[in-house]
Amino acid sequence: MTQRRPDWIKAKAPQGENYVEVKRLVESAKLHTVCQSANCPNIGECWHSRTATFMILGNTCTRNCRFCAVNHGKPDRVDEDEPRRVADAVTHLKLHHAVITSVTRDDLADGGAHIFAETIRLIHQSLDKCSVEVLIPDLQGDDAALKVVLDANPEILNHNVETVERCYPSVRPQAIYSRSLEVIRHAKRMAPLVHTKSGIMVGAGEQWDEIVQTMRDLRSAQCDILTIGQYLAPSGGHVPISRYYTPEEFSELERIGLDMGFAHVESGPLVRSSYHADRQI
Repeated sequence: MTQRRPDWIKAKAPQGENYVEVKRLVESAKLHTVCQSANCPNIGECWHSRTATFMILGNTCTRNCRFCAVNHGKPDRVDEDEPRRVADAVTHLKLHHAVITSVTRDDLADGGAHIFAETIRLIHQSLDKCSVEVLIPDLQGDDAALKVVLDANPEILNHNVETVERCYPSVRPQAIYSRSLEVIRHAKRMAPLVHTKSGIMVGAGEQWDEIVQTMRDLRSAQCDILTIGQYLAPSGGHVPISRYYTPEEFSELERIGLDMGFAHVESGPLVRSSYHADRQI
């Protein structure tokens, strides 16, 4: 039986001049955004504020996570000019904080790390006061690829664990929980001054104590910033929603996270990895 979506999960409808401007910019530059590809509920609010999370390395993922709306299959060739177009779009929007993510590219030797690095460098060159946050895939645990990204000096290195360890086989069957934690741990070891970040979605079959344990694991891996949001199934073919968490429960998870020592916890029903990212920096 399908659960009725609670009243507290309401997103702003996409509309307004700013929304139209960002949409046209993305289309004219032939760019992708996770806002569109992942059916993010906050696209109306974020694009109205003239912010967008750019998704590089194409629009087709080599993995098939059971929670995600992004296309999967055989990806196109790498577009080496993509970093320049992303930097131009960031400059046009006059962003103070740019968030760059990607599909997973297990078909590439470096997982696409060099495209992340070039995008970071070009944004910094175009807008020297713009901070850059990268939300990277696990790069198959390749520390050399991770170093390529970190050597470009992003202000925030983000990698989402997404869910609790027990749920990985059903939610992220091609990922490994311990490997995702190691991305965070190794990033802090390689670049101690970078802010590390990760995200969890709740309502995908986990238990409360498992959420708290995942938070502990992330802090042990020296994760600085944490986002926690409600899982919303993109379709009937994805992992079903096990339950809706209340705003009060999200507030409690925020309190627990801050008590653990996270520098910042963004926790709420509509929170996604890049939601209010500019405020977190």
